Amino acid sequence: MAKKLLLISNSTMAGEAYLGWPRTYISDFLNSEGIKKVTFVPYAGVGLSDESLEASYNEYLKRVSGVFGELGFEVESVHKAPNPVLMVNEAEAIAVGGGNTFHLVAMMHKTGIMDAIRGKAERGTPYMGWSAGANVACPSLKTTNDMPIIEPASFNTLNLIPFQINPHYLDANPEGHGGETRQQRIEEFLVVNRTIKVLGLREASMLYLEGKLLKLLGSRDMRLFEFNKEPVEYKPGTDLSFLL
Repeated sequence: MAKKLLLISNSTMAGEAYLGWPRTYISDFLNSEGIKKVTFVPYAGVGLSDESLEASYNEYLKRVSGVFGELGFEVESVHKAPNPVLMVNEAEAIAVGGGNTFHLVAMMHKTGIMDAIRGKAERGTPYMGWSAGANVACPSLKTTNDMPIIEPASFNTLNLIPFQINPHYLDANPEGHGGETRQQRIEEFLVVNRTIKVLGLREASMLYLEGKLLKLLGSRDMRLFEFNKEPVEYKPGTDLSFLL
């Protein structure tokens, strides 16, 4: 079956409620497939509680359940499951939350759900992810912005798309900052990974994939990076299927 993905750059815009700006897209994405229950992966949420990782996952589940419940969807979390792989294999739809990509990837490998989610998504189960959850749809986590707080078994991720995403892509270099810009970091990646394209996905934007169709949605332009080429900008609504 055709893959169906919604890859969201960010969950929250300044001054908005959590998952405020993409709610209509999330609702349409799930309702188009008649989804009632979403299987959630909270492992990127490592700082939502000072008590423990378990408490952080519980807080993340509560936060996401509140939003999805308002939209009419039930949420279950893999961290509550005695057998996370079985829960994934029985999922109607899968959502992977943002946070720290290294911790997310480490736990996805450790629990075995990396392969399970890949198989489900390849067979047509709707998959959505925001921030780190969008990053793991790529071949690897190498274009994340996050600090490596843990060492995963592998940097390889779901490989549901043949290019890399840099979520929260920023154009600006803050005044007085002497370090590299985001563009320079991506260009460093391209020097070493010359055949891989990188999409700078600005906040308030997302990618929608269904089968062989890939589109940019939201309200911000996207920047495409390739080795030894000038970056190219694409506007919302653009058909990006050539990237597949």
